[in-house]
Amino acid sequence: MSMIRSFRELATYQRARLEAKRVFEATRRWPKEETYSLTDLIRRSSRAVANIIPEAWARRRYEAAFVSKLTDSLGEAMETQGWLDSALDCGYLSSDQHAESDAACQEIGAMLNGMIQKSADFCRNTSR
Repeated sequence: MSMIRSFRELATYQRARLEAKRVFEATRRWPKEETYSLTDLIRRSSRAVANIIPEAWARRRYEAAFVSKLTDSLGEAMETQGWLDSALDCGYLSSDQHAESDAACQEIGAMLNGMIQKSADFCRNTSR
């Protein structure tokens, strides 16, 4: 693994940001009555996937803390999948949109799991 100097270089972070942007764009067309419910919930969870990664990165000094934050991010990715299901059920997303976003969440989850399984590699290069 090459030396990563910033969380912004992590492919997982970059992919999660792209998906959060896609969720935001999709929700812009949802009914106004969903603004403070489903729209807010799915936006928050999709953004949290990416935004917990920098916090995990900052905690690399302690591997258990790093893994804990990555696990939180994974939980947010799965929560986003649940909200995607709700949006599909309400007719706010087409089957194709749902499948694309769901697959992205699965991919991000796999990437997070990979980071968790290789956490020692990420934590080894921090100054102690």
